[in-house]
Amino acid sequence: MPVVEDDLSLVFAALADPTRRAILERLASGEATVNQLAEPFAMTQQAVSKHLKVLERARLITRTRTAQSRPCVLEAERLEEAAGWIARHRQMWADRHDRLAEHLAALRSHDHDEETDG
Repeated sequence: MPVVEDDLSLVFAALADPTRRAILERLASGEATVNQLAEPFAMTQQAVSKHLKVLERARLITRTRTAQSRPCVLEAERLEEAAGWIARHRQMWADRHDRLAEHLAALRSHDHDEETDG
Protein backbone atom coordinates (compact mmCIF):
# COMPACT_ATOMS: atom_id res chain seq x y z
CA MET A 1 0.00 0.00 0.00
CA PRO A 2 2.80 2.56 0.60
CA VAL A 3 3.58 2.62 -3.14
CA VAL A 4 0.00 3.60 -3.90
CA GLU A 5 0.14 6.29 -1.24
CA ASP A 6 3.39 7.63 -2.70
CA ASP A 7 1.87 7.65 -6.19
CA LEU A 8 -1.17 9.47 -4.85
CA SER A 9 1.07 11.98 -3.08
CA LEU A 10 2.76 12.75 -6.39
CA VAL A 11 -0.62 13.14 -8.12
CA PHE A 12 -2.09 15.37 -5.42
CA ALA A 13 1.10 17.48 -5.25
CA ALA A 14 0.99 17.91 -9.02
CA LEU A 15 -2.70 18.88 -8.89
CA ALA A 16 -2.04 21.42 -6.11
CA ASP A 17 -0.71 23.95 -8.62
CA PRO A 18 -3.24 25.94 -10.71
CA THR A 19 -0.88 26.14 -13.70
CA ARG A 20 -0.51 22.36 -13.79
CA ARG A 21 -4.28 21.93 -13.49
CA ALA A 22 -4.73 24.33 -16.41
CA ILE A 23 -2.20 22.34 -18.44
CA LEU A 24 -4.12 19.14 -17.71
CA GLU A 25 -7.38 20.83 -18.73
CA ARG A 26 -5.78 21.84 -22.02
CA LEU A 27 -4.46 18.31 -22.60
CA ALA A 28 -7.94 16.90 -21.98
CA SER A 29 -8.87 18.26 -25.40
CA GLY A 30 -5.88 16.62 -27.11
CA GLU A 31 -2.12 16.41 -27.23
CA ALA A 32 -0.04 19.59 -27.34
CA THR A 33 3.59 20.63 -27.59
CA VAL A 34 5.41 22.61 -24.92
CA ASN A 35 5.11 25.74 -27.07
CA GLN A 36 1.36 25.26 -27.43
CA LEU A 37 1.01 24.68 -23.69
CA ALA A 38 3.11 27.77 -22.88
CA GLU A 39 1.02 30.13 -25.06
CA PRO A 40 -1.72 31.07 -22.57
CA PHE A 41 0.68 31.59 -19.66
CA ALA A 42 2.83 34.58 -18.83
CA MET A 43 5.87 32.37 -18.29
CA THR A 44 8.78 31.04 -20.24
CA GLN A 45 8.82 27.77 -22.07
CA GLN A 46 11.42 26.63 -19.54
CA ALA A 47 9.02 27.32 -16.65
CA VAL A 48 6.27 25.36 -18.41
CA SER A 49 8.75 22.53 -18.95
CA LYS A 50 9.34 22.38 -15.19
CA HIS A 51 5.60 22.02 -14.64
CA LEU A 52 5.51 19.29 -17.27
CA LYS A 53 8.27 17.40 -15.47
CA VAL A 54 6.18 17.40 -12.28
CA LEU A 55 3.16 16.14 -14.24
CA GLU A 56 5.33 13.50 -15.92
CA ARG A 57 6.78 12.32 -12.60
CA ALA A 58 3.23 11.95 -11.28
CA ARG A 59 2.47 10.02 -14.50
CA LEU A 60 -0.38 12.40 -15.32
CA ILE A 61 1.13 13.03 -18.74
CA THR A 62 3.45 11.30 -21.15
CA ARG A 63 5.50 12.72 -23.98
CA THR A 64 5.43 11.04 -27.35
CA ARG A 65 7.79 11.51 -30.25
CA THR A 66 6.47 12.82 -33.54
CA ALA A 67 9.28 13.71 -35.93
CA GLN A 68 11.06 16.65 -34.23
CA SER A 69 8.37 17.47 -31.65
CA ARG A 70 7.51 15.78 -28.37
CA PRO A 71 3.82 16.40 -27.78
CA CYS A 72 2.38 15.84 -24.31
CA VAL A 73 -0.58 13.52 -23.76
CA LEU A 74 -2.90 13.35 -20.76
CA GLU A 75 -2.91 10.03 -18.86
CA ALA A 76 -6.49 10.12 -17.57
CA GLU A 77 -6.29 6.80 -15.71
CA ARG A 78 -4.03 8.42 -13.08
CA LEU A 79 -6.71 11.04 -12.47
CA GLU A 80 -9.30 8.28 -12.24
CA GLU A 81 -7.20 6.52 -9.59
CA ALA A 82 -7.02 9.72 -7.55
CA ALA A 83 -10.75 10.33 -8.01
CA GLY A 84 -11.42 6.76 -6.87
CA TRP A 85 -9.37 7.31 -3.73
CA ILE A 86 -11.31 10.51 -3.01
CA ALA A 87 -14.65 8.78 -3.63
CA ARG A 88 -13.81 5.89 -1.29
CA HIS A 89 -12.73 8.25 1.47
CA ARG A 90 -15.63 10.62 0.89
CA GLN A 91 -18.01 7.70 1.48
CA MET A 92 -16.14 6.70 4.62
CA TRP A 93 -16.25 10.28 5.93
CA ALA A 94 -19.94 10.58 5.03
CA ASP A 95 -20.69 7.34 6.91
CA ARG A 96 -18.83 8.64 9.96
CA HIS A 97 -20.68 11.95 9.75
CA ASP A 98 -24.01 10.11 9.54
CA ARG A 99 -23.13 8.00 12.60
CA LEU A 100 -22.12 11.13 14.51
CA ALA A 101 -25.38 12.85 13.55
CA GLU A 102 -27.35 9.82 14.72
CA HIS A 103 -25.41 9.73 17.99
CA LEU A 104 -25.99 13.45 18.61
CA ALA A 105 -29.69 13.06 17.82
CA ALA A 106 -29.91 10.18 20.29
CA LEU A 107 -28.17 12.30 22.96
CA ARG A 108 -30.54 15.20 22.33
CA SER A 109 -33.52 12.86 22.51
CA HIS A 110 -32.23 11.37 25.77
CA ASP A 111 -31.68 14.87 27.24
CA HIS A 112 -35.16 15.93 26.12
CA ASP A 113 -36.69 12.79 27.69
CA GLU A 114 -34.91 13.52 30.99
CA GLU A 115 -36.17 17.12 30.98
CA THR A 116 -39.78 16.07 30.44
CA ASP A 117 -39.58 13.25 33.01
CA GLY A 118 -37.81 15.25 35.66
